[in-house]
Amino acid sequence: MDADRVAACATAAEARAARKAGFRTTAVVGIGASRGVPAGRIVSFGVAGGLDGLEIGTLIDATRIVAEDGTVLWEGQGLGISGARRGTILAIERIADDPAERARLRAATGADAVDMESGILAATGRLDGCVRAISDTPSRTLGPLAQAVSPSGRPRPLGLAKALLREPSATARALGDVRRALRRLGDAN
Repeated sequence: MDADRVAACATAAEARAARKAGFRTTAVVGIGASRGVPAGRIVSFGVAGGLDGLEIGTLIDATRIVAEDGTVLWEGQGLGISGARRGTILAIERIADDPAERARLRAATGADAVDMESGILAATGRLDGCVRAISDTPSRTLGPLAQAVSPSGRPRPLGLAKALLREPSATARALGDVRRALRRLGDAN
């Protein structure tokens, strides 16, 4: 990774993975970049929801970011991440955890994965790339775990406890999937 770029991450866990991957500077921007956008050249870095059957942990070195209406928000060559596949990221403003909605989004945009930060970061005109690891898929959704992180990107202990009480096995599986994706991000270079 180019150490002179800022890895903009939704959560502290993603920022730790970015540092492990070689970013000298990271910024926790929160879900949907609710905490603001850092100065300088930016790389959108973190986990994403898969739309097209990619496996948990698959790395995407994005060459395009699109809006829900198909508008191209950013296009580039990618960062040349070893072991990553090139792909398209769909930028939306909500969590898309329903399998039918994911299928609709894939059909409408052709995107490989979805996140809530890359579109906002692309709008700055300072985005140099986007690296995402698949943390959930149409068949392995986040479920109640989706409510365990605050908009600022901080863990919600009560949300996690509720998720574990409501759906213990699904929540434990989703936590394992997110951890796997974060490990893959940390190995990105």
